Amino acid sequence: MEPTALHLGLPRNERGDAARNRRRLLDVARQLVDELGVEKVTMDGLAERAGLGKGTVFRRFRTRAGIFHALMDEDEKAFQQSVLSGPPPLGPGADPIERLIAFGRARLDFLFDHIAIARASLDANQPIPAGAATISQFHIRMLLNQARVDIPDTDVLAIQLTAALEAPVLLYLHTATAADAAAARHQLADGWQRLVERLTTSKPLDTRLGVPVGRHGGPADPG
Repeated sequence: MEPTALHLGLPRNERGDAARNRRRLLDVARQLVDELGVEKVTMDGLAERAGLGKGTVFRRFRTRAGIFHALMDEDEKAFQQSVLSGPPPLGPGADPIERLIAFGRARLDFLFDHIAIARASLDANQPIPAGAATISQFHIRMLLNQARVDIPDTDVLAIQLTAALEAPVLLYLHTATAADAAAARHQLADGWQRLVERLTTSKPLDTRLGVPVGRHGGPADPG
C-alpha cells in the first residue's frame, strides 16, 4: 500500500454544526464561481446566498482569498485520492514510469483547470503555500525509486521534476489569458512526457495513444 501524503476528511475536533456550515459554504462558493466567475465572488455575497451570518463566513475563511484557498485544498485532496487509489496509469497498478508520465499530465490539467481559483487564493500578506508542490515531489520521488532509475540522487531529481510541473503554472497565475493557458497546457504536457522519457527510458512510452508499451519501448506485459 502506498503511503498517504494527505490526511483526508474533516478535522477531528470539528463540531457537527461547524462541519455542516463548512460544507454549506464550500458548496455555495462553488455555485457562485460557476454562475458569476471567480472575480465576482465576495464574502458578503457568499454569506447571503448560504443563509449564514457574515461573522460565520469571516471566522471560517478570514479573508476573501481564504474562500478560494479552502476550495483549492478540497480539490487537492480529491486529486491526491485519485493518485493514491484511482485506476491506472494515474493510480496504482501501472509501470512506475507510465505512472510518472500520467501523473505529470494529470497534474498539469489540474493546475490549469484551477488557475482562476489559484490566483484568487493568493493573499498578498501570506507566502505562496508549498504543500501541494511538496506532495508532488514526494510522489515523483517514490515513482523514481520504484522504477530503479539509473540516477544517483532521486531526491534532487524529484525536486527538479516537481519544479517542471508546478513552476510554469505559477508563471501564468498573474498573466495568462484563456487562450494562452489552452495552448500552454498541451505544450507543457507533451514536454513533460518527453522529459521523463529522456531521463528514464531508451524509447518513448506512447501512453497518449492508448498503446500499452513497456518501459523500454516494447509491448507491455499483459499480465
